[in-house]
Amino acid sequence: MKRKIQIFVFKCLLLGFLLCACNSHKLESINEDNLIHSPNIIFILTDDQGYGDLSSFGAKDISTPNIDAIGIEGSRYTRFYVPQSQCTPSRAGILTGCYPNRVGVDWVFLPHSKTGLNPDEETIADILKPIGYSTAYFGKWHLGHHHKFLPTNQGFDEYFGIPYSNDMWPLNPRKDYTFPPLPLIHNTTIIDTVDENIQKQMTRLLTEKTIDFIKQNKKNPFFAILSHPMPHVPLYVSDRFKGLSKRGLYGDVMMELDWSVGEIMNTLKELEIDTNTMILFMSDNGPWIAYGNHGGSTGGLKEGKETSFEGGISSPLLIQYPNVIPSGKKIDTAINGIDLLPTIAHLAGAKLPEKKIDGKNILAQLKGEENIMAHDAYYFYMNKNQLEAVMTDRWKLVFPHTFNSLNGKDGGQNGILAQYEKVYTDMKLFDLINDRAETRNVLNNHPDVVNILKAKGDSIRNVLGDKVNNIEGSEVRDLGLLN
Repeated sequence: MKRKIQIFVFKCLLLGFLLCACNSHKLESINEDNLIHSPNIIFILTDDQGYGDLSSFGAKDISTPNIDAIGIEGSRYTRFYVPQSQCTPSRAGILTGCYPNRVGVDWVFLPHSKTGLNPDEETIADILKPIGYSTAYFGKWHLGHHHKFLPTNQGFDEYFGIPYSNDMWPLNPRKDYTFPPLPLIHNTTIIDTVDENIQKQMTRLLTEKTIDFIKQNKKNPFFAILSHPMPHVPLYVSDRFKGLSKRGLYGDVMMELDWSVGEIMNTLKELEIDTNTMILFMSDNGPWIAYGNHGGSTGGLKEGKETSFEGGISSPLLIQYPNVIPSGKKIDTAINGIDLLPTIAHLAGAKLPEKKIDGKNILAQLKGEENIMAHDAYYFYMNKNQLEAVMTDRWKLVFPHTFNSLNGKDGGQNGILAQYEKVYTDMKLFDLINDRAETRNVLNNHPDVVNILKAKGDSIRNVLGDKVNNIEGSEVRDLGLLN
């Protein structure tokens, strides 16, 4: 009898041990799974930087080794398109995964605006917070400067920066605008007024704030956006970088931005969290070429910001995420800023916004596993909800419209804006695979392609509207209003 009891006790202990082992293995699997699906995420966003302003994207007179290193340890994407070629709409599209006009944002917000990104919209920060992410935004916001529209009411735990562009201040040389003092804000409180000295120190200041946030959150997943006001005019650089580049003040600014990236990367490595951190570097739109030597380079692409030609809507994109994004790869597949939210949601294991979005998960494209667009087409609006272009992998159909152009003239010098001309374009078709610079109109050679793209344009007009054709759009949501 005693022998049977001993055997029974042994079996119970063995069973308990096995159950504990199984549970332990299960817990380890959950932890590993959480680790894989909870990467730290850092967006580094520049303002009005040109497609050709990085060494790895063809710049010969600017050195950007730290930014380029993201594309060496990760990948660089040669056909990354911003949602729209203006600051406010582009940022709205990136943060919400929607075409900007779907969320009611079709123009740049100004200091007198009583509008902003509707807090009812869900941003990347909004979808990450419920799964344990700490979130912060440092730098230029430009999605509404009133209290209800600031980042801390749009999913971010912390905010430090300026509410709109750094040229929206009393020292703007343009005679057609008058601006109030430019506030420096922490969370929702104005803590200072931006002067020339703060402008010079802004890149360093925002970098330090971002590093502090990373250090504070090294043991939990975090999402940080470092949104530099530079190289948007007026250009300012700290004394340390003044006169270092071969492209004057603009090049100096880019070199300081490159230093900033290096500081972020070094911090991640020192904290030993670089292998579980996804870093994305991009610009919000193309360069303001009317500023000449204080504007960026399109790298040979047509036109600049505030147009739907390649120079306005193209941005360098570099992404590093070890063991997920391949190293040293150049990827030429067309992708768009509206696709970042759903892709990050997939990587982090977050739920998509409840309201309809336009973006798609492009992880396969980012990894180079798919070499075709995730969408049937991308659509480009400008000039307060005017559909200007529709694009597929190869083709881009430009609809008739008027746009701002230097029309062959030189840009301004040393911070002075050259006068744009209003230029009209009729309908044109470009073969982007063989003519990225959009120099040859092949409209008459491909009537079937034209008809297909025109039909796509008609379809999106019914959904998102088109000012030229007086179509409001059945799915356009309300812009945020102050009252």
